[in-house]
Amino acid sequence: MRELPVKLGERTYSIFIGTSILGNTGELLRRVSGTYKVLVVSNPKVFSLYGKKLLDSLGERGFESITALMPDGEEFKNMEEAIKILNQAVDAKLERNAVIMALGGGVAGDLAGFVAAIYQRGLDFVQVPTTLLAQVDSSVGGKVAVNHPRGKNMIGAFHQPRMVVIDSSTLSTLAQRDYLSGLGEVIKYGIIYEAEFFSFIENNAEKIIKKDEGCLQELIYRSCRIKSEIVEQDEKEMGVRAILNLGHTFGHAVEKLGEYQEYRHGEAVVMGTMAAAYLALDMGLLEQSELERILELFKRLGISPGFPSYDPAQVYDGMLNDKKIANKKLRLILPRGIGDYLITDTADKDKKEVIKAIERAQKGK
Repeated sequence: MRELPVKLGERTYSIFIGTSILGNTGELLRRVSGTYKVLVVSNPKVFSLYGKKLLDSLGERGFESITALMPDGEEFKNMEEAIKILNQAVDAKLERNAVIMALGGGVAGDLAGFVAAIYQRGLDFVQVPTTLLAQVDSSVGGKVAVNHPRGKNMIGAFHQPRMVVIDSSTLSTLAQRDYLSGLGEVIKYGIIYEAEFFSFIENNAEKIIKKDEGCLQELIYRSCRIKSEIVEQDEKEMGVRAILNLGHTFGHAVEKLGEYQEYRHGEAVVMGTMAAAYLALDMGLLEQSELERILELFKRLGISPGFPSYDPAQVYDGMLNDKKIANKKLRLILPRGIGDYLITDTADKDKKEVIKAIERAQKGK
């Protein structure tokens, strides 16, 4: 088991990464919490696979567990489901020293974290992510939220977890589509921040496809290390942390047009990353050979980068409803080569260029 600290002063916490470490959760939690009561938020499928092992681990260390199950799917990351969990917290008489724990993917993590942030003005929160996307991205950094009908993650907070427990063996039961979706977020780190990591993914593509255990743990560890470095520099996204949104502004618009059911989050991020890459190419920030290298890596890993055939103007309008708007300007993250970035605010005059990039992503050229 490897331990990776996220250094945020009094909010510092550890990410624990290993194989078959779910059964250590109770022991790890007892190191940081004196509570006796834990509310576990999960969905029926994940809980049927890993709930007993988690609850047994907690019970062995003297924790009383209450379970709150929610439907699976981005469309259920909303205020209605949050209120249901809040009602369960009230019914269970959770006190301010209680812990809310998320067992599942990004939806469970975001929803549980949001409830933890607002219940009695804030409870301790623990992430136990079981999808690759959650393990390398959403479980780290303290962003918690629910969606609003007009935009994704519009209602939320920054609420850092007390710890993150990443058991890579949970990926053995993950659907292939969801695994590939998570890889979209992994590749993002190489494109926007660390060229050497991008090369690592290229050089180990076959092992990654086969879920080689050693390679997978290194992939998760390095992704979490990169994200923790960025979060340590900019916890509340006032500057450099924005680069983690590569592809997200395009992608969130795609997700909303698909009513949060057509595409996985990671799939939409891949589509958005390619649109951002074409825009960067047109702006002279990215060489054609670099764009082709990105495209080739997606294809080698079996990830479809094809942008859906939505009306580009509708996609653009959806992007304007994204929360990453500054002074009425659309803020986009673009790759500057592989391993570097540009944060740019687009004005009305740039609308044609953004739409052109969407069209190029749709055509794949």
